[in-house]
Amino acid sequence: MSKEEINNLFSLAQEERDIMRKRAYVVMKQGVKIRDPDRFDLRGELICGRNVEIEINVIIEGKVVLGDNVKIESHCILINSTIGEDTIIRAYSLVEQAEIGHESFVGPYGRIRPGTKLGDQVQIGNFVEIKDSTVASGCRINHLAFVGDADLAKNVTLGASTITCNHDGVGINRLNIEEGAYIGSGCILVAPLTIGANATVASGSTITDNVPSGKLTLARSRQVTVENWKGPKHRRDNKEERK
Repeated sequence: MSKEEINNLFSLAQEERDIMRKRAYVVMKQGVKIRDPDRFDLRGELICGRNVEIEINVIIEGKVVLGDNVKIESHCILINSTIGEDTIIRAYSLVEQAEIGHESFVGPYGRIRPGTKLGDQVQIGNFVEIKDSTVASGCRINHLAFVGDADLAKNVTLGASTITCNHDGVGINRLNIEEGAYIGSGCILVAPLTIGANATVASGSTITDNVPSGKLTLARSRQVTVENWKGPKHRRDNKEERK
Protein backbone atom coordinates (compact mmCIF):
# COMPACT_ATOMS: atom_id res chain seq x y z
CA MET A 1 0.00 0.00 0.00
CA SER A 2 1.36 3.38 -0.98
CA LYS A 3 1.97 6.27 1.39
CA GLU A 4 -0.82 8.21 -0.30
CA GLU A 5 -3.29 5.35 0.21
CA ILE A 6 -2.30 5.11 3.87
CA ASN A 7 -2.77 8.86 4.32
CA ASN A 8 -6.21 8.59 2.74
CA LEU A 9 -7.18 5.90 5.24
CA PHE A 10 -6.00 8.09 8.11
CA SER A 11 -7.98 11.01 6.72
CA LEU A 12 -11.15 8.97 6.33
CA ALA A 13 -10.83 7.63 9.88
CA GLN A 14 -10.31 11.12 11.25
CA GLU A 15 -13.31 12.46 9.33
CA GLU A 16 -15.51 9.70 10.71
CA ARG A 17 -14.26 10.34 14.23
CA ASP A 18 -15.07 14.02 13.86
CA ILE A 19 -18.60 13.18 12.73
CA MET A 20 -19.11 10.78 15.64
CA ARG A 21 -17.85 13.37 18.10
CA LYS A 22 -20.26 16.01 16.76
CA ARG A 23 -23.16 13.56 17.06
CA ALA A 24 -22.13 12.78 20.62
CA TYR A 25 -22.16 16.50 21.47
CA VAL A 26 -25.69 16.83 20.03
CA VAL A 27 -26.89 13.96 22.23
CA MET A 28 -25.14 15.41 25.29
CA LYS A 29 -26.88 18.74 24.75
CA GLN A 30 -30.14 16.81 25.14
CA GLY A 31 -29.05 15.75 28.62
CA VAL A 32 -27.48 12.34 27.96
CA LYS A 33 -24.36 11.60 30.00
CA ILE A 34 -21.77 10.20 27.59
CA ARG A 35 -18.65 9.19 29.46
CA ASP A 36 -16.24 9.91 26.59
CA PRO A 37 -17.48 11.49 23.31
CA ASP A 38 -14.34 10.24 21.54
CA ARG A 39 -15.33 6.65 22.29
CA PHE A 40 -18.97 6.70 21.24
CA ASP A 41 -20.37 5.83 17.79
CA LEU A 42 -23.84 6.94 16.74
CA ARG A 43 -24.48 5.37 13.33
CA GLY A 44 -28.22 5.90 13.30
CA GLU A 45 -30.92 7.63 15.36
CA LEU A 46 -30.89 7.76 19.15
CA ILE A 47 -33.94 8.85 21.15
CA CYS A 48 -33.40 9.18 24.89
CA GLY A 49 -35.43 9.95 27.98
CA ARG A 50 -34.09 11.70 31.05
CA ASN A 51 -30.96 10.81 33.00
CA VAL A 52 -29.56 8.34 30.46
CA GLU A 53 -25.93 7.28 30.91
CA ILE A 54 -23.68 5.77 28.26
CA GLU A 55 -20.25 4.38 29.07
CA ILE A 56 -17.24 4.10 26.72
CA ASN A 57 -17.04 2.25 23.38
CA VAL A 58 -20.78 1.96 22.85
CA ILE A 59 -22.07 1.63 19.26
CA ILE A 60 -25.61 2.65 18.28
CA GLU A 61 -26.95 1.48 14.89
CA GLY A 62 -30.35 2.05 13.30
CA LYS A 63 -33.08 3.52 15.50
CA VAL A 64 -32.57 3.02 19.22
CA VAL A 65 -34.91 4.30 21.94
CA LEU A 66 -33.73 4.51 25.56
CA GLY A 67 -36.18 5.29 28.37
CA ASP A 68 -35.58 7.35 31.50
CA ASN A 69 -32.66 6.32 33.74
CA VAL A 70 -31.32 3.74 31.31
CA LYS A 71 -27.64 2.90 31.69
CA ILE A 72 -25.58 1.37 28.90
CA GLU A 73 -22.28 0.04 30.18
CA SER A 74 -19.07 -0.11 28.18
CA HIS A 75 -18.49 -2.02 24.94
CA CYS A 76 -22.18 -2.60 24.14
CA ILE A 77 -23.79 -2.62 20.68
CA LEU A 78 -27.44 -1.61 20.30
CA ILE A 79 -29.19 -2.07 16.96
CA ASN A 80 -32.79 -1.05 16.16
CA SER A 81 -34.02 -1.69 19.69
CA THR A 82 -36.14 -0.18 22.45
CA ILE A 83 -35.06 -0.28 26.10
CA GLY A 84 -37.46 0.68 28.90
CA GLU A 85 -36.80 2.98 31.82
CA ASP A 86 -34.53 2.01 34.72
CA THR A 87 -32.99 -0.83 32.73
CA ILE A 88 -29.26 -1.60 32.63
CA ILE A 89 -27.45 -3.13 29.68
CA ARG A 90 -24.26 -4.42 31.20
CA ALA A 91 -20.83 -4.47 29.59
CA TYR A 92 -20.06 -6.32 26.36
CA SER A 93 -23.70 -7.03 25.51
CA LEU A 94 -25.36 -7.02 22.07
CA VAL A 95 -29.03 -6.10 21.67
CA GLU A 96 -30.41 -6.34 18.14
CA GLN A 97 -33.97 -5.71 16.89
CA ALA A 98 -35.39 -6.36 20.34
CA GLU A 99 -37.69 -4.81 22.95
CA ILE A 100 -36.68 -4.71 26.61
CA GLY A 101 -39.04 -3.59 29.37
CA HIS A 102 -38.63 -1.52 32.53
CA GLU A 103 -36.35 -2.24 35.49
CA SER A 104 -34.56 -5.11 33.77
CA PHE A 105 -30.95 -5.97 33.18
CA VAL A 106 -28.99 -7.83 30.52
CA GLY A 107 -25.47 -9.19 30.83
CA PRO A 108 -22.65 -8.72 31.09
CA TYR A 109 -21.87 -10.50 27.83
CA GLY A 110 -25.55 -10.94 27.00
CA ARG A 111 -26.83 -11.41 23.48
CA ILE A 112 -30.42 -10.48 22.68
CA ARG A 113 -31.16 -11.49 19.11
CA PRO A 114 -33.83 -10.26 16.67
CA GLY A 115 -37.47 -10.86 17.47
CA THR A 116 -36.98 -11.00 21.24
CA LYS A 117 -39.32 -9.21 23.65
CA LEU A 118 -38.41 -8.99 27.32
CA GLY A 119 -40.99 -7.82 29.84
CA ASP A 120 -40.49 -5.69 32.94
CA GLN A 121 -38.18 -6.69 35.80
CA VAL A 122 -36.53 -9.42 33.75
CA GLN A 123 -33.05 -10.64 34.68
CA ILE A 124 -30.79 -11.90 31.91
CA GLY A 125 -27.48 -13.14 33.30
CA ASN A 126 -23.99 -13.19 31.87
CA PHE A 127 -23.31 -15.14 28.69
CA VAL A 128 -27.04 -15.67 28.05
CA GLU A 129 -28.32 -15.72 24.47
CA ILE A 130 -31.98 -15.23 23.59
CA LYS A 131 -33.39 -15.59 20.10
CA ASP A 132 -36.88 -14.78 18.77
CA SER A 133 -38.52 -15.35 22.15
CA THR A 134 -41.07 -13.68 24.39
CA VAL A 135 -40.03 -13.45 28.04
CA ALA A 136 -42.76 -12.08 30.32
CA SER A 137 -42.29 -9.90 33.38
CA GLY A 138 -40.44 -11.21 36.41
CA CYS A 139 -38.52 -13.96 34.60
CA ARG A 140 -34.96 -14.86 35.50
CA ILE A 141 -32.61 -16.53 33.02
CA ASN A 142 -29.31 -17.28 34.64
CA HIS A 143 -25.81 -17.40 33.21
CA LEU A 144 -24.66 -19.54 30.28
CA ALA A 145 -28.22 -20.27 29.11
CA PHE A 146 -29.67 -20.31 25.59
CA VAL A 147 -33.35 -19.64 24.89
CA GLY A 148 -34.52 -19.85 21.29
CA ASP A 149 -38.02 -19.71 19.80
CA ALA A 150 -39.70 -19.88 23.19
CA ASP A 151 -42.55 -18.21 25.06
CA LEU A 152 -42.03 -17.76 28.80
CA ALA A 153 -44.95 -16.64 30.96
CA LYS A 154 -44.50 -14.51 34.09
CA ASN A 155 -42.06 -15.39 36.88
CA VAL A 156 -40.31 -18.27 35.14
CA THR A 157 -36.80 -19.16 36.32
CA LEU A 158 -34.23 -20.91 34.13
CA GLY A 159 -31.14 -22.18 35.91
CA ALA A 160 -27.59 -21.77 34.70
CA SER A 161 -26.56 -23.63 31.53
CA THR A 162 -30.13 -24.55 30.63
CA ILE A 163 -30.74 -24.61 26.88
CA THR A 164 -33.68 -25.00 24.53
CA CYS A 165 -33.22 -27.32 21.57
CA ASN A 166 -35.44 -25.69 18.99
CA HIS A 167 -34.18 -27.04 15.65
CA ASP A 168 -34.61 -30.67 14.64
CA GLY A 169 -32.49 -30.52 11.50
CA VAL A 170 -35.45 -29.70 9.27
CA GLY A 171 -37.53 -27.03 10.97
CA ILE A 172 -37.83 -24.84 14.05
CA ASN A 173 -40.03 -25.96 16.93
CA ARG A 174 -41.45 -23.72 19.64
CA LEU A 175 -41.28 -24.13 23.40
CA ASN A 176 -43.90 -22.90 25.87
CA ILE A 177 -43.17 -22.43 29.58
CA GLU A 178 -46.15 -21.44 31.70
CA GLU A 179 -46.27 -19.06 34.66
CA GLY A 180 -44.14 -19.72 37.73
CA ALA A 181 -42.25 -22.73 36.34
CA TYR A 182 -38.80 -23.38 37.76
CA ILE A 183 -36.17 -25.08 35.58
CA GLY A 184 -33.04 -26.27 37.39
CA SER A 185 -29.49 -25.81 36.17
CA GLY A 186 -28.10 -27.76 33.25
CA CYS A 187 -31.41 -28.83 31.72
CA ILE A 188 -32.00 -29.57 28.04
CA LEU A 189 -35.51 -28.70 26.83
CA VAL A 190 -36.26 -30.35 23.49
CA ALA A 191 -39.05 -28.57 21.63
CA PRO A 192 -41.86 -28.81 20.79
CA LEU A 193 -43.16 -29.11 24.32
CA THR A 194 -45.02 -27.29 27.08
CA ILE A 195 -43.92 -26.99 30.69
CA GLY A 196 -46.92 -26.41 32.93
CA ALA A 197 -47.53 -23.63 35.43
CA ASN A 198 -45.56 -23.87 38.69
CA ALA A 199 -43.83 -27.04 37.51
CA THR A 200 -40.31 -27.84 38.69
CA VAL A 201 -37.79 -29.56 36.45
CA ALA A 202 -34.85 -31.07 38.35
CA SER A 203 -31.33 -29.99 37.46
CA GLY A 204 -29.59 -32.02 34.79
CA SER A 205 -32.78 -33.28 33.14
CA THR A 206 -33.33 -33.78 29.43
CA ILE A 207 -36.99 -33.04 28.77
CA THR A 208 -38.65 -34.34 25.59
CA ASP A 209 -42.31 -34.61 26.68
CA ASN A 210 -44.78 -32.14 28.14
CA VAL A 211 -44.31 -31.44 31.86
CA PRO A 212 -47.44 -31.34 34.09
CA SER A 213 -48.28 -28.28 36.16
CA GLY A 214 -47.35 -28.13 39.83
CA LYS A 215 -45.23 -31.29 39.88
CA LEU A 216 -41.55 -32.18 40.03
CA THR A 217 -40.23 -33.85 36.89
CA LEU A 218 -36.87 -35.60 36.61
CA ALA A 219 -35.33 -37.07 33.47
CA ARG A 220 -31.86 -38.36 34.30
CA SER A 221 -29.93 -41.54 33.65
CA ARG A 222 -29.40 -43.59 36.77
CA GLN A 223 -25.98 -43.05 38.33
CA VAL A 224 -23.76 -46.14 38.13
CA THR A 225 -20.37 -46.78 39.72
CA VAL A 226 -18.03 -49.24 37.97
CA GLU A 227 -15.98 -51.19 40.49
CA ASN A 228 -12.30 -52.00 39.87
CA TRP A 229 -12.05 -49.34 37.19
CA LYS A 230 -8.39 -48.82 36.35
CA GLY A 231 -8.84 -45.93 33.97
CA PRO A 232 -7.25 -44.97 30.65
CA LYS A 233 -3.71 -45.04 32.06
CA HIS A 234 -4.03 -48.80 32.61
CA ARG A 235 -5.12 -49.31 28.99
CA ARG A 236 -2.22 -47.20 27.70
CA ASP A 237 0.27 -49.19 29.78
CA ASN A 238 -1.09 -52.50 28.38
CA LYS A 239 -0.81 -51.15 24.83
CA GLU A 240 2.82 -50.20 25.40
CA GLU A 241 3.57 -53.69 26.80
CA ARG A 242 2.16 -55.36 23.66
CA LYS A 243 4.44 -53.43 21.34
